[in-house]
Parts: sequence; C-alpha cells; structure tokens
Amino acid sequence: MLDLKHLKTIRALSETGSLTRAAEQLHVTQSALSHQVRDLEDWFGVQLFLRKSRPFRLTPAGERLLATAATVLPELCDAESALFQLGKGRRGRLHMAIECHSCYLWLIPSVNAYRPNWPDVELDFVGHWHLDALPALARSELDLVVTSDPQPISGLTYEPLFSFEILLGLAPDHPLCVHRRVQASQLQDQTLITYPVAPERLEVFRRFLWPAGCEAAAVRTAEMTMMIVQLVASQRGVAALPSWALREYTESGLLAARPLGTAGVWSNLYAAVRTEDYDSPFMQAFLATVRETSFKTLADIKAVQPANKST
Repeated sequence: MLDLKHLKTIRALSETGSLTRAAEQLHVTQSALSHQVRDLEDWFGVQLFLRKSRPFRLTPAGERLLATAATVLPELCDAESALFQLGKGRRGRLHMAIECHSCYLWLIPSVNAYRPNWPDVELDFVGHWHLDALPALARSELDLVVTSDPQPISGLTYEPLFSFEILLGLAPDHPLCVHRRVQASQLQDQTLITYPVAPERLEVFRRFLWPAGCEAAAVRTAEMTMMIVQLVASQRGVAALPSWALREYTESGLLAARPLGTAGVWSNLYAAVRTEDYDSPFMQAFLATVRETSFKTLADIKAVQPANKST
C-alpha cells in the first residue's frame, strides 16, 4: 500500500506546513491530496499529522514516514540520474586488459587525457598474462582488450588503433649490430627474450621466424619491459619489441635496434570491445582519445585502414 507518492507527500507536508502549499508543490488539488493522506491513515490506522496545529506538526507515525522519505527519495533520484546518464552514454565501465606490456607507455597518457572529461566512467586495468582476455571480454568480464592478435569470436568488434614496427633490441656491442637488418636465420644461434605469452601470439614467431622455417636457439621470458631490456643489455639474449618501447633505450645508448627482415615486420594494434558497447558515447570517446594521444606520444606509427570490424 505504501507508495513513492506517499513519501513525496509527507516530505512536501513537512517542508510547507500546510495541505494547500503541499498540493501546489506536488501539482495536485488540495482535495486529492487530502484524500490520499486520509486513505493512507485509514489503511495503517495511524494519524500522520496534527491538523489543528498551526503550522501542523507530524505525529510519531508521520516522523517515521518522513525519515523513510529522507532515505529513499535521494537514492531514487540518484538512480534515475544514473539511468539517464547510462542511456546517454555518459556512465559506464571500462575494465581493460592489455596483451602487450609496453602498451602502458601510451595507454596511461590516454587514460589520463580521457578521465577528466568522463568522470563517471569506471576505469580499471586487469592483469592479463594468465588471462585469456578475448574470451573474457566476450563473457563481459572485461570491457576492452588491446591486442595485436584479433580472434574470430562472435560478438566482438576490433577497432584499429595504429600500425607499428617491431624491431630487434640488441646490446650495442652485439655482433649482429654490424648488420643494417637482421634476417631470421641469424637468430638461430640466439636466445630470444619475450613476454610470457604463447609463441603463436607473438609476431616475431608468426611473421618472422616461422615463415622462414627458423627457430631461435632458446627462448627466455620476462614479465616487465625493463627486465627484458636489462637482460638484452647484459647480452643474455635479444628481444623483438615495438619501436616505441625501444626508443628511450636506443636514444640513451643502452641498446641498439635493427629492423627484422628485408621489409621489416609491422603489426596492427586493435582495441577489442563487445559489439553491443561499440557505439556507446563513452566508448567512442575513449577510442578517439587513444588514437589522438598515441599519435601525439609515439613516433614512427602509422594509421591502419579499417577492414571488417565485427566478427
């Protein structure tokens, strides 16, 4: 029997102190409001206010109902506002996984540029080394995955971000530095240091070594880009990394870098999102911010021409 209109009525009565002014505030007639209050009192067998007092005063039952109104109505207002914001695409969740640790070099500046304009979007990063990120995205456990290895999973859309070159990082005095370019066969006696992901997800294997029928002498993994750099600098091996990840180390002289193969190895980077979320204003704004910030932050990247986005 208790309804939201009753909570709004008791609040209006408390604020105005009279049936007439409460009715005006609620845009109903005084007669209709009086009947509403009387019906409520009859239903519960209580009196809500003392009618003969000027201004009238709430009874203990009226005070109890007013306390409920003070709790429920603001929460209802917040819920309505949130629903309108969601409907307009101003609110949402962006839990992200990145299938490239060095991507943080440009993704963090992108997030920092995005956050002030979209404060009601919940942003978070989810660890990815042991997470099968794209299936998790399809299951709604994630909201965006940065990947260079799109998979044909129903319900996912891949938005091209940019294209980048993969270079071979070497110690400055490494014997391979005498070559302008490194060929696949020249890695057959080298230790290749990679992030701890399956080889089939790494471009250096898929598009450089394996097509040439070659394998590295050994493979060693490290989770952090800095750890990989330190291992390479101490001649523990070589590493194929994005050009942006190597730039600060080559400019400081800590490492040298060489292109892979005659034409070089280039990779496309994508933002994978659920197709149902793709057109949301907050998602479109984030993708636009990533592209804009990346081209401001990174050197030697190129635009990717969109192909078929949806799978």
